[in-house]
Amino acid sequence: MQVENLIRAVRELEKERNLPREVLLDIIRQVIIRAYQKQCGRDENLRVDIDFENARVNIFTHKIVKEKIDTPSLEISLEEARKIKPNAKIGEVIEIEVTPLELGRIAVQTAKQVLFQKIREEEARLASEECDRYLGKVTTGVVLRRDGRVVYMKVGRTEAILPPAEQVLREHYHPNERFKVYVLRREDTPRGPRVIVSRSHPALVVGLFQLEVPEIAEGIVEIRGIAREPGSRTKLAIYSRNPRIDPLGTCVGPRGARVQAIVNELRGEKIDLVRWSPDIREYIVNALSPAKVKEVHCDEKEKRALVIVPREQLSLAIGKEGQNVRLAVKLIGWHIDIKGDVEEMERTGSQNLEGEDGEH
Repeated sequence: MQVENLIRAVRELEKERNLPREVLLDIIRQVIIRAYQKQCGRDENLRVDIDFENARVNIFTHKIVKEKIDTPSLEISLEEARKIKPNAKIGEVIEIEVTPLELGRIAVQTAKQVLFQKIREEEARLASEECDRYLGKVTTGVVLRRDGRVVYMKVGRTEAILPPAEQVLREHYHPNERFKVYVLRREDTPRGPRVIVSRSHPALVVGLFQLEVPEIAEGIVEIRGIAREPGSRTKLAIYSRNPRIDPLGTCVGPRGARVQAIVNELRGEKIDLVRWSPDIREYIVNALSPAKVKEVHCDEKEKRALVIVPREQLSLAIGKEGQNVRLAVKLIGWHIDIKGDVEEMERTGSQNLEGEDGEH
């Protein structure tokens, strides 16, 4: 039977297109029914059995047993029905094998056309579903190629674009290299759906912690805030809903394994884990770590804080090029002025990042 060639073709497609076998079997059933009906020139209630391993196909039709036959393709007389099933009764549905010895060339050609059309439709449907499933999540992308500064990746069966604005400047994206990416949005193109991904978005770091730390994925430990300068440093505010679980130790992991896995994925980006607190003073102290803070004076109405640190801690609190205090400001959402202690203030005055007013 020529239709068996279709099954062999499906075997190849299963490997090449990475489509689920059950999806392909459903498609080929539709194709065989279409080819059979075209060759026989009539509509019937058909069922197709496929022995995928042995490339065999059996076609069955269902007919209602009736005393008077009006539609031969859908009905069968009681006399004929009892030749197939001796105890057949009026009104019963009889299944009859109608597997042809051979399907004609034209019918098989039609079947192949329908097969590839259905497969294209199924691929488009699966790609669309996959795009929607990835949105707002962290997944793995494989670099395919570069076109100027744009990087093209494969995410599952979907094409993904990593635009220059979503790249990390010091990273290099080589073909076949694997990266974790955050899926920002989808775009529909004539070639099918594709997604826009990011390596610089703060949500990438959040997603990596959700993947690496089960307690975050389960909601026991919560991420309450994040401030990121991609490729350089991130401050992450964490909180434990269970007082018996230390959020810092949980995220760091045994011998630092959890946080180190994330640092490796981010190609060496530093991670500061900050213990979140409802007490704004305590939260500010934690956010300025690793510097040691002496005093914090808050203006909650204006959301401003004056932080006093020992003179030997001043440069550490501000950070290289102001990065430490800058990230703390982003994390807390307050204006922060940092000054040395009284002795240092009397000798040199305040130290600040953005100007003489001492505001950060």
